[in-house]
Amino acid sequence: MSNHHHVAVLAYEGMSAFELGIVTEIFGVPWLPTTRYRLTVCTEDDSDVQVLGGATLRTPHTLETLRSADTVIIPSVTNPEADASGAVISALRAAYDKGARMVSICSGAFALASAGLLDGRQATTHWLHTDLLARRFPLVEVDPDPLYIDSGRILTSAGSAAGLDLCLHLVRQDHGAEVANLMARRLVVAPHRAGGQAQYIEAPVNPDPEDDRVAASMNWALRSLDRTITVAMMAEQARMSPRSYLRHFARATGTSPFKWVIHQRIQASLPLLETTTSSVEHIARSVGFDTAVTYRHHFARAMRTSPSAYRRTFRSGLDQRP
Repeated sequence: MSNHHHVAVLAYEGMSAFELGIVTEIFGVPWLPTTRYRLTVCTEDDSDVQVLGGATLRTPHTLETLRSADTVIIPSVTNPEADASGAVISALRAAYDKGARMVSICSGAFALASAGLLDGRQATTHWLHTDLLARRFPLVEVDPDPLYIDSGRILTSAGSAAGLDLCLHLVRQDHGAEVANLMARRLVVAPHRAGGQAQYIEAPVNPDPEDDRVAASMNWALRSLDRTITVAMMAEQARMSPRSYLRHFARATGTSPFKWVIHQRIQASLPLLETTTSSVEHIARSVGFDTAVTYRHHFARAMRTSPSAYRRTFRSGLDQRP
């Protein structure tokens, strides 16, 4: 029996080829020998489907294959005002009942909601559809802001590009930060955008030269995570007043310098937990936290577990990971 983690993606008439491509690139291309995924593209029946742009997709896999998957991914639906078909709803519920991890990209959240899988959970979708999702499914706790939401075995993402962030998040869960970062580098994308980052940032069409200065200050901070970093220091790197810097930083990133630095420190600590035997206290200091207590506090908020538990879970499951 294969020990590969089975990822099934649902394909349907009029779907986005881009979103299917995201899933294929992450789970279908053998980037690394350690990422043991088996990807199947499934349709509701054995009929060909035409994707956006006119290409025709043919696959031997149907909903029966999807029912047995370890991870099920639903790309954007073509009509978010309509429920998924009874056959799709039945297959989604069956997969979830068997323990599958259920994932939606963009308006694919409407399919999960149709199956009742989002009831009582936080979920997101593209910001254009969040009001509709809340109206159609009042039992769903719709959050219009984040790029993606991880609710355990149910994960939802915002727009199509946020689906890439969520897929890399899944790889990070399965194989750790080091593998996910390597995959991101091979794809030439940002290694990690936090799920809580704003999905829609109001910004002018014309590039603002101030944003380059903000980016330069962020690069400086990334090189200085083991040291004290303050807003005043970052503002100085950007050659701005702290007040002006805060405004430009929020416009460029959708978050605050403090939250961004905390996130970067946590992310920098993950490979150290995964690949070294250094103490939590040593790791905390090496990524810039004053004390292990502070590190544990922020780690628990970001990762919903403790550094020690993260290390144990990752190492104990390493040989069994997909």
